[in-house]
Amino acid sequence: MASLKEVKNRINSVKSTRQITSAMKMVASAKLHKAQGRIQSMYPYQQKLNEILTNFLGTDIVVESPYIETRPVSKVAIVVFSSNSSLCGAFNANVVKKFEQTVEEYRSLGKENILVYPVGKKIEETVRKMGYTTQGSYQSMANKPNYPEAYRLAAELMKAFAEERVDRIVLVYHHFKSTGTQILLSENFLPLDLQQMATDVAMHPDRKHMGFNNDYIVEPSAGELITELLPKVLNQKIFTVLQDSNASEHAARMMAMQAATDNANELIQDLTLQYNKTRQQAITNELLDIIGGSMK
Repeated sequence: MASLKEVKNRINSVKSTRQITSAMKMVASAKLHKAQGRIQSMYPYQQKLNEILTNFLGTDIVVESPYIETRPVSKVAIVVFSSNSSLCGAFNANVVKKFEQTVEEYRSLGKENILVYPVGKKIEETVRKMGYTTQGSYQSMANKPNYPEAYRLAAELMKAFAEERVDRIVLVYHHFKSTGTQILLSENFLPLDLQQMATDVAMHPDRKHMGFNNDYIVEPSAGELITELLPKVLNQKIFTVLQDSNASEHAARMMAMQAATDNANELIQDLTLQYNKTRQQAITNELLDIIGGSMK
């Protein structure tokens, strides 16, 4: 059995750890609140952008764009989003696992034909350990999402696809649904599936409030308008994914720190009980020694 001093030192150590985890939880909560605010502010713009696009896709028009061209996949680009720091539960481990599953789907192409764009320090380190050459470093985006950097990444990806340097671009990221729920997704970024986009909006629960109206006169044509609109939609998609991943990271860290704080509280209770029992046993032993000595 541990001595009283050892148990007391351990109690103090756990209390110090609890202070740290509690502070980290509050910091993560504040950052999550800001991230949620950014997502909510961005949502009306994104909704209106999708409304305009899908409004015209519902008509029988011909769209010509390099971003909707489907071709056999001989080279693929994977854009994967993680965090720069740890202490966020299984957030990064799940991203790595999903990335490995995605890579396995295209392993037959060979490593030289799998281009990886890692957004976040943790996934960047993993990608290098796996032997893949990263197509740049985007760690600043993971810490502080901003539209200019997201725009540059989206432009680089669109250019690579349009020039046929890659035949498919896949995104791996966490979608922020709520504080307790982050959904890990792997989805195609390019080529765009316009029919699927129109179907998604048609099934959207808010469709009845969107007020679609196809009675427009469009100059020069609806097809050319969509062609100009697609790059904006793709830019917005990368920024949305970046915001999603960032909010999911803060939510995961907040939940992890809450669990760590709860565990520390339970451990302190157990150690305090052990300390009291040990102290009581020591006092009992001393009393027995005194009583035994006086009887001699």
